[in-house]
Amino acid sequence: MSTAVGQVDASASDPKRKSFAWPFTTPLYVGSALNPINSSIIATALVPIATQLHVAVGATAVLVSSLYLASAVAQPTAGKLAEVLGPRRIFLSGIVLVLLGGLVGGLGQNLAMLTVARVLIGIGTSAAFPCAMVLIRRRAEQAGMDAPPGGVLGGLAIAGMATTAVGPPIGGLLVGAAGWRWAFFINIPVTAIALVMAVRWLPQDPALDRADSGFRKVADRIDLTGILGFAVSMTALVVFLMSLPHVKWVALIVFVVAAIPTVVWELRKTAPFFDFRELAANGALARTYLRQALTLLGIYTVMYGMTQWMEAAHGFSTVTAGLLLLPMGTVSALLSRPLASRNLVRGPLLASAVAMVIGSGGIMLLSSHSPAIAIVLVSLIFGVISAATTVGNQTALYLAAPPDRIGTASGLFRTFGYLGSITSAVIGSIVFRDGASDHGLHTLGLVLVAAGVAVLLLTVLDRRLMARKADRDSGVSHHSHTPTNTANAATNPRKENHA
Repeated sequence: MSTAVGQVDASASDPKRKSFAWPFTTPLYVGSALNPINSSIIATALVPIATQLHVAVGATAVLVSSLYLASAVAQPTAGKLAEVLGPRRIFLSGIVLVLLGGLVGGLGQNLAMLTVARVLIGIGTSAAFPCAMVLIRRRAEQAGMDAPPGGVLGGLAIAGMATTAVGPPIGGLLVGAAGWRWAFFINIPVTAIALVMAVRWLPQDPALDRADSGFRKVADRIDLTGILGFAVSMTALVVFLMSLPHVKWVALIVFVVAAIPTVVWELRKTAPFFDFRELAANGALARTYLRQALTLLGIYTVMYGMTQWMEAAHGFSTVTAGLLLLPMGTVSALLSRPLASRNLVRGPLLASAVAMVIGSGGIMLLSSHSPAIAIVLVSLIFGVISAATTVGNQTALYLAAPPDRIGTASGLFRTFGYLGSITSAVIGSIVFRDGASDHGLHTLGLVLVAAGVAVLLLTVLDRRLMARKADRDSGVSHHSHTPTNTANAATNPRKENHA
């Protein structure tokens, strides 16, 4: 093990590794952080928005759900567009949309304008992660590497998950100091910086062939019909889930009516947007999606469900509740990079699954009389889970996804994550329908124990995953048997094991 680590460290000055120097990775990290931060930064602005616009606080929930919904649909769509039209073009287009959304929201005079702004921000921020994965994959192939240096995926892991926890504190400072409009305006300077960096440092996309750049050709290549069917189905499903425990039958009917023909269309399509056959054949990728959804169900339940309980049952203020969960994000950020530095898969995923069972059991032991330190300790366990699962599943995604579909696969990876977060909100609303209480919290803990056991089974019963030498070998290596070589053997025969 030490030899492998030494080889990686010694190769730090290798020209191949310089392909991933900071000018290339920085705009990718900044862009990828915009979605999770915008997902959570709005939390502290909802009450001031409701007060100034003279609407019910409950009505402002649309500002949260609209971004989730837009992101769930836009992530794989952006990935598909990146594969066909070029990742740099889509990345830059997304940044411009976020800038526009920040401007519309900051100047908005009613809830409708703010909702439009959140949709623009959701669509725009969704482009960054799948485009980043396409750019990283292409850069690694150009450098003759089976996988990028672990720190690259680690940086994406931090940008994509750990930054979620800093959203509420940042939002609290902005709203407290400058007003709720800065929950939108903050996107303008950040996206301006990201835009300049991306224009200067991201590699140009190949020129588009005029014969293939017409609307009909592009629509066929990206499977526009499949995208629209997916969008309608996903929108209806999310609306249905978020209406629970009250059932919106119209949303359920729309979901069924849209989903069935979409599935039939995708099964007949030669190059479908959502490849059901490939997903059924690629068990490693399907299990990665499921692990991500179930684990984020737990993480978001802690972030939002426990926050409600701390304020309503324990009597903590909003600021105190946010501060008690801040160590969770800190631990996640601190652990993500060292865990990712060797492109490990099996070890982090096993640790995450076991920690989720333990942490969920810890939730069941908390009560309104528990000291603050007990809450912090439970949140720290979920900080470890956040880091380990983001790193492990993100690397597993990179290894399992077909190279030519890494953008769409990365987008679907995020979509499954959003389904987990939406489901956590649904479960929380059902459990706390009569108010946040110790009994409701313990019910949440029981649900999360079951989810943790499911994640553990998805990990230990995965023979392909458990057979990898991911815990012994460095992920970036041409000299050792790596998980990358194992995973890519089926999709890229020329990249054999060079042991």
